[in-house]
Amino acid sequence: MSATSTPSTPVDDDPLARERAHLTSSRAALRAMREDVEALDISDVTANWVNAQILERQIGERIKALADLSHTPLFFGRLDYLHAPGADQAEGAEGERFYIGRRHVHDGGGDPMVIDWRAPVSQPFYRASKKDPMDVGLRRRFGYTGGDLTAYEDEHLCDPAEAAGTSKLLQQEIERPRVGPMRDIVATIQPEQDEIVRSGLGGTVCVQGGPGTGKTAVGLHRVAYLLYAHRERLARTGTLVIGPNRSFLNYIEQVLPALGELTVRQGTVDDLVAHVEVRGADDAAAAIVKGDARMAEVLRRAVYSHVRPPSEPIVVVRGSRRWRVPAYELENMVRELLDRDIRYGAAREALPQRIAHAVLVQMERSGEAPDDRVQDAVARGSAVKAAVKAVWPVVEPAKLVLRLLTDPEFLAAHAEGVLDEDEQKTILWQKPVRSVKSARWSAADAVLIDEATDLVERTHSLGHVVLDEAQDLSPMQYRAVGRRCTTGSATVLGDLAQGTTPWATRSWQEALTHLGKADAVIEELTAGFRVPTDVITYASRLLPDIAPGLTPVASVRENPGFFDLRPVSGDGEVLAACEESLRNEGSTGLIAADARIPALAEALTAAGIGHLSPGEETTAETRLTLVPASLAKGLEYDYVVLDEPQAVVDGEPDERTGLRRLYVALTRAVSGLIVTHTAPLPPQLG
Repeated sequence: MSATSTPSTPVDDDPLARERAHLTSSRAALRAMREDVEALDISDVTANWVNAQILERQIGERIKALADLSHTPLFFGRLDYLHAPGADQAEGAEGERFYIGRRHVHDGGGDPMVIDWRAPVSQPFYRASKKDPMDVGLRRRFGYTGGDLTAYEDEHLCDPAEAAGTSKLLQQEIERPRVGPMRDIVATIQPEQDEIVRSGLGGTVCVQGGPGTGKTAVGLHRVAYLLYAHRERLARTGTLVIGPNRSFLNYIEQVLPALGELTVRQGTVDDLVAHVEVRGADDAAAAIVKGDARMAEVLRRAVYSHVRPPSEPIVVVRGSRRWRVPAYELENMVRELLDRDIRYGAAREALPQRIAHAVLVQMERSGEAPDDRVQDAVARGSAVKAAVKAVWPVVEPAKLVLRLLTDPEFLAAHAEGVLDEDEQKTILWQKPVRSVKSARWSAADAVLIDEATDLVERTHSLGHVVLDEAQDLSPMQYRAVGRRCTTGSATVLGDLAQGTTPWATRSWQEALTHLGKADAVIEELTAGFRVPTDVITYASRLLPDIAPGLTPVASVRENPGFFDLRPVSGDGEVLAACEESLRNEGSTGLIAADARIPALAEALTAAGIGHLSPGEETTAETRLTLVPASLAKGLEYDYVVLDEPQAVVDGEPDERTGLRRLYVALTRAVSGLIVTHTAPLPPQLG
C-alpha cells in the first residue's frame, strides 16, 4: 500500500494533479447537470395545474439533490478493473476506471465521471481484499482538506509483493475532528457494514452494535441504498427514520441530504402517536405496566365490548312495503364480522351493507328488481342507522383509554386474567378527569391511544422504517412502530448494554416479536471505529453488570486516544478540564448528571466559557456542549469531560439503569476522555 501527497512535477506526470483535474471536471459536469434541470420548460408537457405542481416539486427536489457541497468530497475513491466485461465480470472493462462518490455525475455525452457509491460496480470498493480482489487491480483512496483533494493512497489488490495493511487515509478519516452535526461514513464503510447496508428491501434487519461501531450511520446509509435500489416503490410507500429524541434527530439530520436523499421523514415515537397533547408523566411502575404488551389485549377487549347482541328486528320501510330483518339474522351478521377479526371501524362500516343486502334479497324474492342504488339507500336509511348505532356504536379511542384509566370497574372487567389487582391499581388515575382535553396524558398513555386507534382503523404502513436506539422502547412502543411497517420492512438499531429505561429490551428476539418482525435477521457489529481503545476498554468494565454475555467492542483505532481519571475538589477544576480539551481541535462535550446541569451552566457562564445545549450545532467559535446524561445517547464529541460518574448512577431509579447510563456517557468520546470526580468512583470501575 502506498500513499502520497502534493508533488511539484508537471501535470502530465503528476497523478495527484490529474486527480485534481478530474475533480474540477466532475464539479463542472455536476453544475451542468443542475443547470440542465433548472432550464427545463414544463409548460408544454403538463395537462393541468395539478400535474404541473407535482412536476415542479419533483424538479425542485432534483435540483436540490444535484447541489455541489463545496466542503464535501465529490468522490473519495477509484477502482481500476483488470478485465473487459464478460460472463463473470459484467461491470468492469479492461483499462476502465471508476471514481466512487456520493452521487452519479456524467459528462455532456452521458459518460459517467463519478459512480454512485450504491451502484453494483462500486461494491468492490468496500468488499474487495487481497484474498478476494473481485477483479480489481487497484483501489485508490483520496484524502481531502475541506473540499480540496490533497493526497491519495493506492492498494494493489492483485500484487502479491505488496503486503496488506491498514489504510492511513481511512484511519485519518475515521479520526478526523468533528464540529457540527453527524457526518456520513460513505468513504469509510467496512465490509461487515456494507453487507448490512446492501441487504434487500424485503427483509427486516436488526443490528446490535456497541458504542462507536457505526450502527446509526449504517442504518442511515441503508435507507440511502434502498432509495437508490427501489426508488419508485419507496417513493409510493414512504420511508421514516425514528430516533429517541429531537436532539438526536437534529444531530443526524444532515447525513441523508449529504448523500442526495431529501425525502426521508424523521421523527420520534412520540411524534408517531401524537393523538393527544402529552402534559403529564408516569412513575416507573405505571409506565412499565402501560408499556407491557398485555395492554394490547386489555384494549382489544375494551374496544369490542361495545358490540351488543341485537334484541329487536329491523323494519325497513320502502314506499308502501315494509321489510323485516329478524334479530337472529342480524345476530348472525354481527357474529360473522366478529369472527373475521377485522378492524372495529371497518366492521361497523360493513354492517349496514350486510343488512341492506338482506333486505334486497327479500325484495328480489317478492318479484322486485332492486339495484345497487337501492341497496345504498337502504344502508343509509334511518332504521338501519339506528340499529347499527345500537349494536355497533362508534368508539373514540381517547375516550376509551380515559375510561380504562379512571373507571376501576371498566378496567377490571377487561383486564381480568391479564393484569392482577395491583397492576390495575398502579395504572388507575387517582383524580377524576372531566374530558379528554383536560386530561394530563403521559407518553405511555399516548401509545395506548395509538393502539386503540389501530383497533378501530388500520394504521398506514410505510415501505421502510429505521428505528434507532431501539433498546429503550417498551413492547407497546414496538407495536406502535411495527404498525407503521406491517407491509414494509425495518432496520432496527440498538445496543442492549445502553438500555436506560425501566422497560429496556432484554433480548432482540423478544423485541422483534413485538415489532411484528420475528423472522428478522440479527447482525452484530463488534469492531469499534469511533471510541479510542483506552476509553472503550475502561467503559467495558461495566458490561458484566449491565449486559452479561454481550461481546465487548474491540476498537480498531490505531490511536489509543487520551484518557485520564482526575480527582477534583470543585467545579473550577471541572471547567479547567473543559478548557484543556478545547485547546485541541474539534468539539468538546461536558456530560454530567441531570441534577448537576444548572450548577455547571452557571459556572460556565460566570467563567465566560460559551456553551451549547444538545442538538445545537457547534461552530468554530463555540465548540463546548453541556450535555445532561439523559440526552447523551447517540451523540459524539471529539473530547468529553465526564463529571461525577457516581452522580450519573445515582440519578437513575435503580443501579443497573444508572450503570447503563454511565456506560453511555463514558463512550461518547472520539479522541479523548477526562473523568472528573470528587466522590469515589462506582466500584464496578475499580
